[in-house]
Amino acid sequence: MIVLVTGGAGFIGSNFLLSSVPSYPQHSFVNVDKLTYAANLGNLRALDGAANYAFERADIAEQGAIPGIFEKYRPELVVHFAAESHVDRSIHGPREFIRTNVEGTFNLLEACRTLWPRGSGLFHHVSTDEVYGSCDDGGVFTEESPYRPSNPYAASKAASDHLVRAYGRTYELPFKISNCSNNYGPHQFPEKLIPLMISNALERQPLPVYGRGTNVRDWLYVTDHCRAIWSVITRGRPFETYNVGGGCELRNIDLVEQLCRMLAAETGTAPEQLLELIQFVEDRPGHDQRYALDASKLERECGFSPSESFESGLRKTVRWYLNHPEWLASVRTGEYRRWLDQNYAGR
Repeated sequence: MIVLVTGGAGFIGSNFLLSSVPSYPQHSFVNVDKLTYAANLGNLRALDGAANYAFERADIAEQGAIPGIFEKYRPELVVHFAAESHVDRSIHGPREFIRTNVEGTFNLLEACRTLWPRGSGLFHHVSTDEVYGSCDDGGVFTEESPYRPSNPYAASKAASDHLVRAYGRTYELPFKISNCSNNYGPHQFPEKLIPLMISNALERQPLPVYGRGTNVRDWLYVTDHCRAIWSVITRGRPFETYNVGGGCELRNIDLVEQLCRMLAAETGTAPEQLLELIQFVEDRPGHDQRYALDASKLERECGFSPSESFESGLRKTVRWYLNHPEWLASVRTGEYRRWLDQNYAGR
């Protein structure tokens, strides 16, 4: 089977490929990535020379870029990770989010519709719990919960979810959608909460926390997410949606404090030296108070449950960043971008 993965040089996509390419030698994987600021092919150097892996640099939002790649490789499965994903960036500049997340998804669906006979192939769309909005009543979101996105990022993902379902209903294009909670783990760009806190703490820089840190998020270790996606692909029902949660709700301030104590223990630092770096900053507009997912459908139908607790996953994450200072330094200084430009200029 030919598997086309979009956004495979990003955080979740690269972890998906790092685990999938060696684990499924019977499949061929094609990584299609624009290589934006958060994409790093250095994450995938372990796959250099793999017979069942290929890379194509392309922007999914460029209408003319995708048909040729589909014709060249003729994929039977598309796993669609590619997205602009940072909420803060969407608030300051929403246009790229509409372009990539909506127009890019449309271009991929059109390519699938053109290549695949009606009712064949599979489009797996990786989405987010943010499409449901804020869960403030103490309950949890199910796959039947109404969409109430609060920010441009969430709205763009909600729109792409609706496009995927519309293509399924109108053109009988087989799809599966997974809406996932917050991911963390190796290779995550340090604009996201956990790697930002790690990076700043190591440099003794302020640890900014929105509002009073009372916003609640559900956390899932990235390799568990990758396993969940395969479970949906192989065992989930076509034309269905599956929530992927970690079953670990934490207030942001509690997470940051736990992270500080763990990082202090791993580096032989007094916890107070890191805890005193926490600074509360003005809350961002449209900040959802709480996300919580009911992932029982995924467990019931696909047999998936997370293997990492938050403590074990966080410890693995902290140790990965401590053991890869060169990766963190290259991201913070932009050196990885120069490497990309030197090795993939014009591609």
